Amino acid sequence: MAQLRCEAENCTYNNSQCCCKGDIMVGGMRADRCDDTCCESFRQEREDQASNSFNDHPCQTISIDCEAVKCVYNTNYKCHAEHVDIMGCQAEDCRQTACGTFQEKAR
Repeated sequence: MAQLRCEAENCTYNNSQCCCKGDIMVGGMRADRCDDTCCESFRQEREDQASNSFNDHPCQTISIDCEAVKCVYNTNYKCHAEHVDIMGCQAEDCRQTACGTFQEKAR
């Protein structure tokens, strides 16, 4: 499991830059750079969700499934990086997030 730092402040699962979901999916099957990836697990927080139960259990380490097969950390659709940064400070949609840890495999 990776140590995760999530900057997607508008995500319902984000609590102090930790994820409360338990596991996430990083998308980007054809990604050549981090901007081509996204956190497909992102869900925009709405005012009526502000006190949901997800925010009670933030985790610093998390299981990450990953479709970015060109990333050096991807093995069999699992992320094996020690530390992962999810970017998207003001994201309102998963497409506005990105995996900042993505590194393309050498060709």
